[in-house]
Amino acid sequence: MGDRLFGTDGVRGVANEYPMTVEMALKIGRATGTIFQRENRQHTVLIGKDTRRSCYMFENALTAGLCSVGVRVLLTGPLPTPGVSYIMRSLRCDGAIMISASHNPYYDNGIKIFGPDGYKIPDEVEDEIERLIKTGEVDQLRPKGEKIGTAKRIDDAVGRYIEFVKATFPKGMRLDGLKIVVDCANGAMYKVGPDTLSELGATVIPIANEPNGININDKCGSVYPEEMRAQVIREKADVGIAFDGDGDRIVMADNQGRLLDGNAILAILGYDFIKRKVLGNNTVVTTVMANAGLERALVPFGGRVVRTKVGDRMVAESLKRESSNLGGEPSGHIVLLDYNVTGDAMIAALQVLAIMVRVDQPLSELASIYQPLPEYHEKVQINEGKMPSEEELDKIARKCETELNGEGRVVIRYSGTEPVIRIMVQHRELKKAEAYCKELVERVISLINS
Repeated sequence: MGDRLFGTDGVRGVANEYPMTVEMALKIGRATGTIFQRENRQHTVLIGKDTRRSCYMFENALTAGLCSVGVRVLLTGPLPTPGVSYIMRSLRCDGAIMISASHNPYYDNGIKIFGPDGYKIPDEVEDEIERLIKTGEVDQLRPKGEKIGTAKRIDDAVGRYIEFVKATFPKGMRLDGLKIVVDCANGAMYKVGPDTLSELGATVIPIANEPNGININDKCGSVYPEEMRAQVIREKADVGIAFDGDGDRIVMADNQGRLLDGNAILAILGYDFIKRKVLGNNTVVTTVMANAGLERALVPFGGRVVRTKVGDRMVAESLKRESSNLGGEPSGHIVLLDYNVTGDAMIAALQVLAIMVRVDQPLSELASIYQPLPEYHEKVQINEGKMPSEEELDKIARKCETELNGEGRVVIRYSGTEPVIRIMVQHRELKKAEAYCKELVERVISLINS
């Protein structure tokens, strides 16, 4: 945590409060433009956004900052985060910025930055942007006259992205006969989700697809999938899909209305990839928060599970190191490097649907490969007290795992998106997981107050 500007997934906070102010967005635009100007030519940066009301002011502030250092800006309007990554590469941009707080409420917002390769920028580039802002060095670059940047809106960005994701679906395959409930979270997927599936032949029942600027993620989407699940049962649908506000996270419901999180989706995809011998290095990459049931699902078939830090950026970086092509998080970020370089919920959904069609089995049957180890979560609010080090938190976690005698997993970590310490305990008995988790809350609070 500390006072670092960037968290797990870019800069994030309450809109119009530090660090998510217009003034800071202007500085981030200037610093980002400065970082990307590596050659003696005019550089281009793409800006996308979700459907939050505050996106308008941040879009204008970032545009002004970029133009003020000589950058040409392309504006997509509302577009999923993975669409921003794809479109910027398609248009040979030098970088991209996505304005979104992902699954957070409408009053939050955030800024995610992508490098020329379409990947989210690494820590060292984030640190350089922050240094330029804090030292004031960014103020030194002030081009004049014709060297000032320009801005242009791209009218067909959504259509381009839909065509891209449809091309990842197996050639000649269609979704005719499938009834699918699609929860768009009143966010950036409100057109992409229903239109993509309809064009592939599915009967689509869209919900939460009327964004008004303040209803994004409001009791809908991947964090609140209850209505999607209920619609699947009422409509006797084959599958339900719930996206988050910026379209990089997904949860699903099978034909029986059972919810499938990122763990289950990774297990389904991983098992299929292993069977078809297309899983890179026979390895699935996930994070420390993933359920131990993932190993139980894949290891017996020759699969290997590698864990990394939280964040789809960390997963993508680890995938490259492990020479793998499939990774993700329990929250529903699914990274398929054969198709896109960041979490892409639409592509993940299409790959699961393709398996259903290919093997002619309902999603409930495919999901039977994954049996989760019961887990319990708590969080401790960070106030003005002592900030325990990561080493101190890890020590508490390891001590608890020793007490569990190999029958469970414990993770205690700082959140990268809100001021809390997250605690997770996995154990074969849910009551024991809950008891240990609540005990750990007391240990962490005691450490903070010591």
